[in-house]
Formats: sequence, structure tokens, C-alpha cells
Amino acid sequence: MAQPKIILTGDRPTGRLHLGHYVGSLRRRVELQNSGEFDKIFILIADAQALTDNAANPEKVRQNIIEVALDYLSVGIDPAKSHIFIQSQIPQLAELTVYYMNLVTVARLERNPTVKSEVKMRGFNTGIPTGFFTYPISQAADITAFNGTVVPAGEDQEPMIEQTREIVRKFNSTYDEVLVEPSILLPDNKSCLRLPGTDGNAKMSKSLGNAIYLADSPAEVERKIKGMYTDPTHLKVEDPGHIEGNTVFTYLDAFSTDQDFADFLPEYKNLDEMKEHYQRGGLGDMKCKRFLIKVVERMLTPIRERRAQYEQDIPGVYEILRQGTAAAEAEAAQTLARVKAAMKIDYFNDGALMKEQIEKYSK
Repeated sequence: MAQPKIILTGDRPTGRLHLGHYVGSLRRRVELQNSGEFDKIFILIADAQALTDNAANPEKVRQNIIEVALDYLSVGIDPAKSHIFIQSQIPQLAELTVYYMNLVTVARLERNPTVKSEVKMRGFNTGIPTGFFTYPISQAADITAFNGTVVPAGEDQEPMIEQTREIVRKFNSTYDEVLVEPSILLPDNKSCLRLPGTDGNAKMSKSLGNAIYLADSPAEVERKIKGMYTDPTHLKVEDPGHIEGNTVFTYLDAFSTDQDFADFLPEYKNLDEMKEHYQRGGLGDMKCKRFLIKVVERMLTPIRERRAQYEQDIPGVYEILRQGTAAAEAEAAQTLARVKAAMKIDYFNDGALMKEQIEKYSK
């Protein structure tokens, strides 16, 4: 019997989702959901993980549960095809995390480049919360609880997926072949591997204040794109410009289509022609930005419209989360049962152990 194809993915509810999330995973999630190629899709709102560095401000996490759910639904996540659930409401995930902790060393966690990058960005230094330090293990529990075979994510998450694979291999070799080894599915557009912030920073991030959010108004989008980092050496329109490291062109790589040029900037057939003009000189940054504004607005308009519809039925959104969480817990419970049986700690279901003990003490 073939291994079911199952997607597990999600986001931390520390704020509304942005274009970095969209190109890094959200857009691909919708495509995969609608492809019909997958048996099950689980999308978690990772509130327990968000609390690892927001323990003193749980209200921030609590308030953003619904924001992330609205973002999911607005981009096209369909609750009839995908289970959207809240991480903290699945107690089996915490139990799996405890068991996996015994399979990972502190030294291995310290080498995880994603953890090191996140620790540096948050300025933890020596004051790293234990929960945050061990969140790669929690993430492994999230993936394996649902037998995830595919995790759509950006390239910055590759070390996390590799850590999960290591845990799976260690568990299976120590106990029994119970857990499924996942693979990462990177964006197919190279420019989307990691969308930079509007300030040119390598990563778009809520905490850095350089993000364009899916729920931003047209005025906010225009303001942020007009202030976007370009080529600091391109001082005059006639000056030759550089597209490498130029955030406007990175965004155009990620979002623009030939149809956008036909509709909004017909003097160019495609992005390659526009790039060539910019590089030889004679094309101003503001003209490029105005085009980008139209491209992004075309993409965001239907997302805003769907969000507005769901905002009119918040009880309905909560019901979607409740049903998704119930389905997720049922799946996780089955995995936990298999894990405990493999570890031989399912004492009340272990008839062989009971028989052995009866024989031992009846002599």
C-alpha cells in the first residue's frame, strides 16, 4: 500500500501574514491544496511555538489567532480540503515533544542555523528561553504527529526539516519503524526562496517593520512600495542601474507576469526587457515602483475581498477552527498511540507485559 501524501505546514500567530509568507508558502499551499495530489492537508496556527518568545505577552498571540485564520481563508485555503487547527489545543503534540527531547543533544540544537539566526535576531544572547531553544523538537512533533510527508516552506526552514528527519531516523532505529520522514517543498520561483523586506533586509519580518501585509490597504501598499530600497548608485534617471540586490526587481521577479506588462506597462513585453532598460540607464526608480504597485494591487485585491467576507462571520471562522482542530487531534492521537506502543510505554494496553508480571509474581 502506497504511503499517503500528507502536507503539514503553518505559521506563528504573532501578527498578520505578509508577502514573504505568501510567496514563501501560502501561494504554494493553495496550489497544492487544489491539485488533488494530496490525501490530507493540515495547517497549524502555531500558538504554542509563538509563546516560546512571547510568554510575557500571551494576549499578542491570543489576538492574532483569528488574524492568521482570516489570512489563510483570504488567500484561498479551503476548510473543505484543508484542516486549519490551533497547535495548543492538541495535547498529543506536547507529549510527543517530551519523548523526542531524549533523542536530541543540546550541542545539536546549538548547531541549528535557523535557531542561531532567530536567537541573534531576537537578541536573546545567554538568556534563551528553553522553550524557544527546543522549538525544532516541537516542530518535529508537529510534522510527525500528522505523518507529514511534505512541508511547503522557505529555504530558511531547511535546517528545521533536516532536524525532524534526524529525529525520525533516530526514533525508528531505536524503537520501531513508526514515524514518517518528511521532505521540504521549496518555492518553484527562485526569487521567492526568501523575499527581502522593503528596506532591503534579507528577510521580511513583522519584528523588523519591513513587511507588506496581505491585509494592508491600497494606501499602505503604495506608501511602502514608494519607500522601497532600490539601487543607491542609481542617482539620476539616465544612470545605469543595478538589479542585483534591488528590492523592486526582486518583487517583480516574484509577482509580475507578461500579462501585467501588457495591461500596465505595454512599452515592455516582459520583465527582461524592463531590466535591460534599467541596466543601461534611462529608466527611473519611481516608474518601476508605480508598476510594482499595480502588480501587487492586482494580486491583493481578491485577497482583501475574501477577507472582508469572512470578517462578517467571525463565529463561522471559529467553527472552521474548531472542526479543523478536532480532526487534527484525532490524527495526532493515533500517531501518539503508535509511538507509545513502539516505546513499550502503553502499559494498560500491553497484554504481554501484564502476563509477564502475573507469571513473575505468581511463582
